[in-house]
Amino acid sequence: MPSPKILVDSSVWIDFFKYSRTSPLEAYLQEDIVVTNDIILTELIPKLHHEKRTEIIEGLEALEKVKLDIDWEVIRHLQKLNLKSGINKVGIPDLIIVNQVIEENLTLYSKDKHFRLMQAILKFELIF
Repeated sequence: MPSPKILVDSSVWIDFFKYSRTSPLEAYLQEDIVVTNDIILTELIPKLHHEKRTEIIEGLEALEKVKLDIDWEVIRHLQKLNLKSGINKVGIPDLIIVNQVIEENLTLYSKDKHFRLMQAILKFELIF
């Protein structure tokens, strides 16, 4: 059963800010089921700050933030599984995000193809 909480990756946020507010993200925000974490905020906020998009920053910071609990041994294991399955070039931040999704039983909403590849071997909920 999919998690009622959705962790929205920066790839979705960037498209949302840039192109369209008619994406499924709008409905998820209205349902109050969107969560974030410090990695995603750190990927987004510096550029938004530079562009003086204060209202968007405040909205992001108002979202429920899921605390990161990084187990480096698990991260290394996830990367080994990826490499063994032929999935290369997955960055550490994305491994941390996947680990959090699995550990916290969240659904991940991302447009990054490598998450789709990882889903096949790591078994987590993904909206793509």
